[in-house]
Amino acid sequence: MRIAAGVEYDGSRFFGFQRQRQTPTVQQVLEQAIGRVADHPVTVHCAGRTDTGVHATHQVIHFETGAGRSERAWVLGANTHLVAGVSVLWARHVDDDFHARFSARARSYRYRILNRWVRPGLQAGRISWVKRPLDAARMHDAGQLLLGEHDFSSFRAPGCQAKHAVRTIHAVRVARHDDEVSIDIHANAFLYHMVRNIAGTLIEVGAGRHPQSWVAEVLAGCRRECAGPTAPADGLYFTGVEYDAAHDIPARINAFPRGWNLSG
Repeated sequence: MRIAAGVEYDGSRFFGFQRQRQTPTVQQVLEQAIGRVADHPVTVHCAGRTDTGVHATHQVIHFETGAGRSERAWVLGANTHLVAGVSVLWARHVDDDFHARFSARARSYRYRILNRWVRPGLQAGRISWVKRPLDAARMHDAGQLLLGEHDFSSFRAPGCQAKHAVRTIHAVRVARHDDEVSIDIHANAFLYHMVRNIAGTLIEVGAGRHPQSWVAEVLAGCRRECAGPTAPADGLYFTGVEYDAAHDIPARINAFPRGWNLSG
């Protein structure tokens, strides 16, 4: 049977999501923990791979198992065996045609920026820092120039393995809340470092180094050197995945799932 699950993690504790020589990775610790609950090895597939230092508030994974466990047992059992910094939020039995990556219609990221003259203390490693004042309204307006289907080669990092750079951005929203500026991007898919390169470019606009129209020039240039610097990984969060309603995948965690005896 196939099980889907939602996961959150602190990326500063891992060398990215994907299993590799450097450890720990999120995939590695998930496979170890879920494998102990299943009592057999499992392979975890995710909706979107994240790099070293990148966080997730709602990553979606799936795995195959022959073990008969309740959805509650998968959540509590996996979390019992997981290291600090990663947690399974929910689990659900899904049809065999569901795939965490290939069934996804769209994905969302948030880039968080602490915009004050003093560096972060409590949030160090979980937020980017820009000490120069940023104009969030200018950044938001500039971000609207990225909407639609385009060749995003200007925001594609070297080493990207995607066959082409054409992607569709559905929404870009930049907002300020006190001393934090957040950039939310919703798209059908993303290229390697695409969000961080967009964030770095919008920061240039917000800091007054370029006019808003510059973003359109960057996009049309289709060369990485046209865009701004790559923003640090600290501020990037994978925040959600959109699937067809038929798959019945939760958009977020339920604080107290209906029908679960949480005290038992």
